Amino acid sequence: MTAELVRGQNHTLPQTRLEIRISAGAPVVAGATLGDEHGRVAGAEWIAHPGSPQLHGLEVSRQAAADHRLAVDLDALPDGVHRVTVLLALPLGAGGPTRFGAVASPFVAVTALDGAEIATFTLTGLDSESAVAALELYRRQGAWKVRAVGQGYAGGLAAMLADQGVDRAAELAGTIQEAVARGLARSVAPPPPRTPEGDRVRHAPAPAPAPGNGQPPVPPPAPATPPQPEPLAEPAAPGGPVDYAHPRRQSTAPPPPPPAAPPARPGQPAQPVAGDATGWSMDERLYNQVWGMFEDLARAVAAYRSAADFAESRMDQELERTLSDPRSRIGGGGDRAREEARARRDELTDRARASLDRDLAQLAAESAVVEPALPAPYAGWDNPVWHGYRVPMEIPMALRIGDLHLPERADLRIPLLVRLPLERGMWIDSGRTASEAAALTGTDQLRRLAMETAVLHASRLLAVYPPNEFAVHVIDPAGSAAGALAPLVRSGVLPSPPAAGAQGVSSVLAHLTRRVDLVQMAIRAGAADSLPPDLDPAEQLLIVNDFPHGFDDRAVTQLRYLADEGPSVGVHLMMVADREEASEYGPVLDPLWRSLLRVTPVADDHLADPWVGHAWTYEPPRTPPGSAVLDQVLERVAHARRTGHR
Repeated sequence: MTAELVRGQNHTLPQTRLEIRISAGAPVVAGATLGDEHGRVAGAEWIAHPGSPQLHGLEVSRQAAADHRLAVDLDALPDGVHRVTVLLALPLGAGGPTRFGAVASPFVAVTALDGAEIATFTLTGLDSESAVAALELYRRQGAWKVRAVGQGYAGGLAAMLADQGVDRAAELAGTIQEAVARGLARSVAPPPPRTPEGDRVRHAPAPAPAPGNGQPPVPPPAPATPPQPEPLAEPAAPGGPVDYAHPRRQSTAPPPPPPAAPPARPGQPAQPVAGDATGWSMDERLYNQVWGMFEDLARAVAAYRSAADFAESRMDQELERTLSDPRSRIGGGGDRAREEARARRDELTDRARASLDRDLAQLAAESAVVEPALPAPYAGWDNPVWHGYRVPMEIPMALRIGDLHLPERADLRIPLLVRLPLERGMWIDSGRTASEAAALTGTDQLRRLAMETAVLHASRLLAVYPPNEFAVHVIDPAGSAAGALAPLVRSGVLPSPPAAGAQGVSSVLAHLTRRVDLVQMAIRAGAADSLPPDLDPAEQLLIVNDFPHGFDDRAVTQLRYLADEGPSVGVHLMMVADREEASEYGPVLDPLWRSLLRVTPVADDHLADPWVGHAWTYEPPRTPPGSAVLDQVLERVAHARRTGHR
């Protein structure tokens, strides 16, 4: 029976190998400290956090997330440890909530390895606190117990660590937040929140097989209490609450119901249809449906991985018990026990895989229906919708910047959609990453592919904006990207040729920096209609190639300024760069890299989701080999810019 704890209450733990599951209404940092019998923490090496996630007997998440799963083996903890305190903190500088009073009450559950809840605790009554000691596991008279703490700290993570006796607590808190910021910089933005009235019509995944022969059930990955939807607000950076309302929708009438699915044959799942999510328009429904597919795939794979981990852990325990019994070393009893343990492991894993395969097949069927129905901003370059392309009259909700997939089924691709207007710039990493695709690609080819990827992103942005409402500038100091830039140059969509040399770099950066300054001053003065007549009101994108070659210190400072201040006034940065080549600047450029969404010109599993922590493989956009679709689209964009006609 689950013990539902209140603040200060404790409960005896029946076992020492545990999971601690955390569900919050926004991304939070989860960590744990190891204390002595007085609760004092000896030093930083006794703290598990995203920058140092593993200690003996303890492992925490590597990034801020709305859901966490912490693994604890109390028997494996160092001998001097008498207390494990689970900590939660809000990430700093992520544009999200700055106090726990602004988010749903965090929920913490202590569970067995099979997912069975032992004790739960909901942290209520928090207000100005930005960090909280959620609960503690402590040893008393040889037995381990859990106590609900719920002690909040308005002084944040530093104050909480100092309260536990940690030396140089503020410095350590800064290190932890730096690690969190690096994780957020590589995270995928969250999908639309769901409400009882706005749930996407989902086809329920096939249930896991019922346990038999005394076998425990396959554990689900979802927390006992689902996270509550965030209040709608526009973030300054990813990781915070996002306003998913249509930017030009003023009506408060309820959205129309989704289309009805075709009737299913008896014993068969319902047939998927395109647009089976709620929304004001078909585009909005498809946007919500794509994010729903992303979330369904994440949770289905998390369930399978959790079940496989449980099966492996159970086999290890059974083998450990067998080997610890001297009688198993006589005769063939030990061999039989090992074979039986492995057979039970394989049975549980096979059942979990069968359940996953059913869910994947249903998602693949849905993807086969949704992909052809996507509008041009959401569609791949191989979609026939581009052959009938017309320059739009309004800005779409979102833009496709690539695909995501997981290794359990690499051919099931989920479009990666980002909201418009862009909330952060992009960094296309032209360096050699750890991925297999990068290892098989030469350095020069990586740089060429990176610039071609930038051109595809810029072309799509030009194509989805109304005529003359989006402009692209290019800095190519050495002129090394002439081949990749050819589609933009020959179509005439660039307002000026790519800037080269030190003078060209300085001129473009000065022009865009001035634009940011003037618009910011006009907004602060309430005189947005009094801008100089020579200022282009269109949104601006700056593509920077071959950074840092050809850039002096002043140019670097201007780039940082554009990355930080530009998006709020319609100036966006797209860097094509190898971070290693800019290492001479040291930590000066760290804020620049963190402010940009990093993508790669080849497949790479560098993006993480903030719910279950999967490493998603990102696939950059590509045009079909030999296709002229890009030139055709850019020609129509250029014609619309010249004539004002679509």
